[in-house]
Amino acid sequence: MILESSAAWRMLDEWERDKPLPQGADALWHRGTGLLAGMVPRQRQVLRRARNVLALEKTFAEMTDHKLQEEAGRLREIFRLGRDGPQDLERAFALVREVAERQLGEKPFAVQVAGGLALAQGCIVEMATGEGKTLTATMPATVAGWRGRGCHIVTVNDYLAKRDAEWMGRIYRFLGLRVSFIEQGMEPRDRRQAYLADITYGTNKEITADFLRDRLHLGRLRGAASALLGRMALGGRSPLDRLVQRGLAFAIVDEADSVLVDEAVTPLIISGPGPNREQLEAFRQAAVAAAALNSPTDYTVNLQYREVELTPEGRDRLAAAVSSLPGVWQGARRREELVTKALIARELHHRDKHYIVSDGKIVIVDDFTGRVMPDRSWRDGLHQAIEAKEGLEITDPKDIYARISFQRFFRLYGRLAGMTGTAQEAAAEFWQIYGRSVVVIPTNRPCVRKVLPDVVLATKELKWQRLVEEIRRVHATGRPILIGTRSVRDSEHLSELLNAEHLSHQVLNAVRHREEAQIVAGAGQRGQITVATNMAGRGTDIKLGRGVAELGGLHVIAAERNESGRIDRQLFGRCARQGDPGTAQAIVSLEDEFVCRYAPRLTGHLHRRSAGRSDDVSSRLTRTAFALAQRRAERLALQQRKSVMRADQWLDENLGFSGVS
Repeated sequence: MILESSAAWRMLDEWERDKPLPQGADALWHRGTGLLAGMVPRQRQVLRRARNVLALEKTFAEMTDHKLQEEAGRLREIFRLGRDGPQDLERAFALVREVAERQLGEKPFAVQVAGGLALAQGCIVEMATGEGKTLTATMPATVAGWRGRGCHIVTVNDYLAKRDAEWMGRIYRFLGLRVSFIEQGMEPRDRRQAYLADITYGTNKEITADFLRDRLHLGRLRGAASALLGRMALGGRSPLDRLVQRGLAFAIVDEADSVLVDEAVTPLIISGPGPNREQLEAFRQAAVAAAALNSPTDYTVNLQYREVELTPEGRDRLAAAVSSLPGVWQGARRREELVTKALIARELHHRDKHYIVSDGKIVIVDDFTGRVMPDRSWRDGLHQAIEAKEGLEITDPKDIYARISFQRFFRLYGRLAGMTGTAQEAAAEFWQIYGRSVVVIPTNRPCVRKVLPDVVLATKELKWQRLVEEIRRVHATGRPILIGTRSVRDSEHLSELLNAEHLSHQVLNAVRHREEAQIVAGAGQRGQITVATNMAGRGTDIKLGRGVAELGGLHVIAAERNESGRIDRQLFGRCARQGDPGTAQAIVSLEDEFVCRYAPRLTGHLHRRSAGRSDDVSSRLTRTAFALAQRRAERLALQQRKSVMRADQWLDENLGFSGVS
């Protein structure tokens, strides 16, 4: 089936929506408008309008199913023609509430309605874990579907995309809407049909990849006129006939901070094989040459910026070591690039932390979620350098056909909204990059989570001892415990310590991810101990077992602070959901990599002061060191994300797409 021409041609103009980030005085003005936008009492507004929606409950409850569908048809026509007003939106939301109860047995609460209203305004909505974001999205998605230009609901994996489309689809179909989903492995014909639905669920990776493939089909076409000329020249055929998407009208992004912030620096690349036998051998030789160099004599390592630089002595030593090698090794610049990449692989990318080895292949581990990413690889030869370091078969480098970062892609939507459990910390970035305001929605029931002060120890060894002692103490009360670690290696180390103490537990990490659903399902049961990487903080729901609430609920322990406060808050958010009790605490050390990397001077001073102490060294100053390190890490990450987007824009302006078709 060929896409409707009017819908297809919208694809040609979307690229122009992406404007460069403001600079200089424009940036100051943009930041100022963001501060003013943040002062608008949006929370109060959406909560007030939510009460208006709930006031219509009786009106729709008295209607038969047939009458509800007639009302849906009437509202659909109003929204399709763009003749809607505030009262029409409120009636639409009230209608969806009633349909949700009849079809699913679930009626959105007032706070969910308020969240839906904020999404309809194009805001980033912060809703606590367990507050029902999936159902919240159905209200603005229905209205967007009625407008006739499509709505994309972006989820974090294929499983959730399919589950939510099927689960919520009963609401949409009752209201006269078509719903579908995109998943890996779908044929272009099926993808085209899925995008023609009124509401389409899919992951950020799949939707962005389809957009890039469509752009490649379009080649150099930049407007409707050139498309028409191309169609006439080709005898009625056109690149438009090969598109699968029909435009980027409206997107609702689930886990918005993960997709729009944490993954923003990860470009999605369409590539093809570019075999080069000589280059593969060079990666092996570079690993051998790098192993002969020593720090700091031959090279220096900057942990904060994750950089490695050869010293003059190192350059001379390298030149002498490879003098007999042919080809690329005779050029100073190329040989130094190869060996520097090998040193980065050795010094800054560690097995069971940044990647695992599975079936003889390097599999990247997501820093923020702890989940494996088998379909991704590092760029610019880094993946091959790590394969050489591990002594594995080196894969062929790829030739890049097209690329775009996620942050740039989502700026192309006509309207963008998102929802997450942690958005406040990134409010400034959501405005600067996407022009989206953050609205915090209160919980349906008061949150009674108790966050205890951080416990700071002088050394890592003392930290592990304290962790085991705390786990044993809480376990004796019968409460379930969730311990969050930053790496596979740390989770396995803690598991060994618990085994030595005969404390039965479950481990959830990138190596043992297959058991995730079962482990999470039981993590809230009485006496359960769960050790997990950050993967326990996304897309999971830990429900308390019988009698656990009376014991105090789930106790969460962070074994190390993360580079973003949002990730810490996500982990702590696993407890005390929907009014349940729960406690959370971080147990850290002055030798933790994170704080040593981002606050080295202060940490070094505190470590010297604490030398020889085996007790708790917690104080306002030691806790300040971790807060300072976190602020620096977040600031550097923001700068990196901005630089990636500027690089994307430069590449498009100077190189463009290859025009492969």
